[in-house]
Amino acid sequence: MLLPGSTLGVMGGGQLGRMFVHAAQRMGYFTAVLDPDEGSPAGRVSHHHVRADYLDELGLAALCGHSDAITTEFENVPAEALARLAEHRPVAPAADAVAIAQDRAAEKAHFTRCGVACAPYAVIAGGKLPAAVGDDLFPGILKTARLGYDGKGQVRVNSRAELQAAWDGLKRADCVLEKMLPLAFECSVVVARGRDGAVVHLPVQRNLHRGGILAVTEVHETCVPAAQALRAIEAAKAIAEGLQYVGVLCIEFFGLEDGALVVNEMAPRPHNSGHWSIEGADVSQFELQVRTLAGLPLVQPRQHSPAVMLNLLGDLWFPDGATAARTPDWAGVLCLPGTHLHLYGKTEARRGRKMGHLTVTGPSVESVRDTALEAAQRLGIEPF
Repeated sequence: MLLPGSTLGVMGGGQLGRMFVHAAQRMGYFTAVLDPDEGSPAGRVSHHHVRADYLDELGLAALCGHSDAITTEFENVPAEALARLAEHRPVAPAADAVAIAQDRAAEKAHFTRCGVACAPYAVIAGGKLPAAVGDDLFPGILKTARLGYDGKGQVRVNSRAELQAAWDGLKRADCVLEKMLPLAFECSVVVARGRDGAVVHLPVQRNLHRGGILAVTEVHETCVPAAQALRAIEAAKAIAEGLQYVGVLCIEFFGLEDGALVVNEMAPRPHNSGHWSIEGADVSQFELQVRTLAGLPLVQPRQHSPAVMLNLLGDLWFPDGATAARTPDWAGVLCLPGTHLHLYGKTEARRGRKMGHLTVTGPSVESVRDTALEAAQRLGIEPF
């Protein structure tokens, strides 16, 4: 067990690392960040910032020198780097778990081993389309096996001819073709598992994506049907247990129109959909990350307020097609009750870039939704 006063390291300097650093520092820990960007959001607020590539030997050694234990804030950090770090310091999550999450084919195979249903799919690898890709998988979504996120590396296809063209457009990279299913909603579960096998979770979160990027998360007792919420929690626990996972893990699911639930993907880190927990629960996903890394006891988080989270993309800085960035009307939003603004310290707003989030909490589902919709209107976000 690493008590406050120890130093916790994190691979990656983005907003998830920044919020981890804030949580760790609030609990009395020192922090170290490895990220090549001098202006990285987490690096700018950490006690130590190692400016190096993720596979740089001297950089990894420097991070080990600063840190008593090390985690990661994004899934595409090289698993090899985590394995090297683990030779010298406790690392959570482990390199093998992150490696599975980095490969959609391996990820889906793991879901199947854990008895968790996913959409029908076919793996496309080795530089040619397999004959096993049948008409029953169309319409489908072709996804690159590696490095896809926020809708990147994904193409909808309706026929084998479109599949061939889309695959050519993706430079014949290894891919997974998933059958499109009739969706009723999307949801996610954040779980935390300790080295002792203890598992806790946040409530099920209902998510709305636009353009492949999370736009809105709602968390309250009516956002997901109770039976499907329970199945999602049990499935997420099974997936974490099957990995012997240590750390915070987010599992995303599709709720189908017929009442079924299928798993979509996992993220071996805190997740955009769990940001509401900073204000809406007594233990946030970032405190859970600190606790799992430091070996502190895990307690079941309790949600104390209904919550809605709005993702703030760089598009908000360019209203009505403006070419020059303008500061959004933060004062007009913060005068609304129960609003909590988080900006990530990024110096340049760009369309599609995650610049921050706004969480709304309140005494009732109705009041929270009404306030969130009013905030969305004032910021120029499409209603939900």
